Amino acid sequence: MFNAGAAEFTWLTPQIWGPAGQALTFQLRLRPGDAVLDVCCGAGASALPAAAAVGPDGLVHAVDLADDLLEEGRLLASDRAMHNIDFVHADATEWEPPSTVPEAGYDALASSYGVFFLPHMDESVNRLVNLVRPGGKVGVTSWRRGALEDYAGAYFDAVGRHVPGFDAGSRDNRGNPLDKLDTVDSLSSWLAGFGTSAIEINELSNWLPATPELVWGLVLGSVLRGTLAGLDPGTVESIRLEFLALLTERDIETLDLGTLVATAVVDR
Repeated sequence: MFNAGAAEFTWLTPQIWGPAGQALTFQLRLRPGDAVLDVCCGAGASALPAAAAVGPDGLVHAVDLADDLLEEGRLLASDRAMHNIDFVHADATEWEPPSTVPEAGYDALASSYGVFFLPHMDESVNRLVNLVRPGGKVGVTSWRRGALEDYAGAYFDAVGRHVPGFDAGSRDNRGNPLDKLDTVDSLSSWLAGFGTSAIEINELSNWLPATPELVWGLVLGSVLRGTLAGLDPGTVESIRLEFLALLTERDIETLDLGTLVATAVVDR
């Protein structure tokens, strides 16, 4: 899905993924020489700023399963003459640090808009945190509760009007991994459960005009693209037009992309 939407995903980076990745890198307070593991890295929205922060004596392992996004990251790193970052096609849940990582472990673990895609999220993240040295950092970004709610509601309603059998009620978030990540209190408790302390959570406020190009680009360049899989081009176009009409009818002129940026120190 993310390979199919690689072009749109990349186009969205300066407005959406990039600001969050920069904020996460800053909040992790990376230092020259640090070793960083970035999981669900995509095209490197947080991994590339991390590589700049740790400098030529540091290293970044950027791991993802989407080959096309990884290749975009490699091209960006090459354009910037960055030799301290490796974009690796691998399953983050099975990742083992190579010999270039200090024996004590990584200095930081980062994942921007990614941990909620991991199967068995808590178990997977616990394993990844164990790859960080005591005193190292872990950092994630996640959507703040209410972010994109009106936008997503209009989109799912549009899909429901053109796809027989589509259950608009299936977007009920109960049991969704995001429930653990979308408020300051829940995200703080979640991070504390992995043996961390000094938890810091800040909100990145990001409001963007709901232009036709942006709202549809976000569908094609995000997980929402999955709802279009297998549909013929005519149906996809009907959904697009219906979606744009619903946004107008509901006076949705701005996208709320509010994001929580969380970091913590690993104690164990």
